[in-house]
Amino acid sequence: MRSYRELFRTPEYTPFFFSFAAQTAALTISGLALATLVYRATASPLLSAVSMFGPQLAQMLGATFFLSGADRLPPRVTLSGINSAFAVCTALLALPGLPLGAVFGIVFLQGLIASMGGGVSGGLLNEILTKDGYLLGRSVFNMASGLMQVTGFALGGALLTLLSPRVCLLLSAALYAITALVIRLGLTARPPRSAGRPSVAATWRTNALLWSSRPRRLTYLGLWVPNGLVVGCESLYVSYDSGSAGALFASAALGMFVGDLTLGRFVPPALRSRLDIPLRLLLATPYLFFALRPGMPWAAIAACVASIGFGASLVLQERLMELTPDELAGHAQGLRSAGMLTMQGLSAAVAGTLAQLTSPGTAMTLMAAASAAVTLTLAALAREGRRKVPEVQTAQG
Repeated sequence: MRSYRELFRTPEYTPFFFSFAAQTAALTISGLALATLVYRATASPLLSAVSMFGPQLAQMLGATFFLSGADRLPPRVTLSGINSAFAVCTALLALPGLPLGAVFGIVFLQGLIASMGGGVSGGLLNEILTKDGYLLGRSVFNMASGLMQVTGFALGGALLTLLSPRVCLLLSAALYAITALVIRLGLTARPPRSAGRPSVAATWRTNALLWSSRPRRLTYLGLWVPNGLVVGCESLYVSYDSGSAGALFASAALGMFVGDLTLGRFVPPALRSRLDIPLRLLLATPYLFFALRPGMPWAAIAACVASIGFGASLVLQERLMELTPDELAGHAQGLRSAGMLTMQGLSAAVAGTLAQLTSPGTAMTLMAAASAAVTLTLAALAREGRRKVPEVQTAQG
């Protein structure tokens, strides 16, 4: 499958795609509104960053205990329920006078609820599309994520100049509710992919199985750590330049869109498989220039160019699916999503702490340097693993 026309003619792909796009728009608008609300109340870069990326901190906890449900629960009911719960939580965040502790409690609850979402969505996409259509379909989802973030952050920034953050949160809650309805009406009621009831024991067993393979382990680390550290840079946009935060987020999302479009549609598979390391280095390098405190539009250009590097996740997701049995596809994607989002939440907390101690520009530079160092280390470990395999084969021969 190499054309978008074929892709959108695939049954169920179109409603699934639009529900994902609406959910992403709701997430970006509500995240920017909540971060702005918290920053206005506290003037704290740390609390602002954690409020926006805090749900991710709960993702790994959810993956540790609940992820077996990604393959053992009916996908339509589960996804509709997740979006309905997010609508309720986002509406609660809009309540006036809500204590800061309650805000972060709701943010943490959102992370727990969302912990299965990536696995259920990834596994369902794997069912809807054929093997040869998975990467193109995944790239369109990533492009939609980038495009809806551009739209969501730009719209969110515009709305925040006209409306209060609480009204923006209520608009996001309504969008989540619409998403739940689209999923309910547009998708077929499918049975779970795996038999058995979701349990903590099943979650731990499958996590251990997925983690036991060195190639899968390095793939997971490549998906989680370098981009998570760069998201720590993004979490400081509000404190770096609160007046231009929406433009910075939109520029970063535009770069992500360009990277996913290019990788998914125009780069041949043989070349694509060799681009993950250069793209991960591109992801970090432009943020090193934030040590010079660039203003607009240079900061926006740097964010846009860096985010092209997020295309590396497409290469690594394709590799992960090649290394994973079909019956574990949902769990594998859920572990990918939960680990990635957890790393993003942790990185936001670390970046916010560094910004408190130094400055947002300095913190961005340090996080970017750490991302590049991790990418180079993982590349060295992968080369070492490839060298050992022929040595073992020769010894056995």
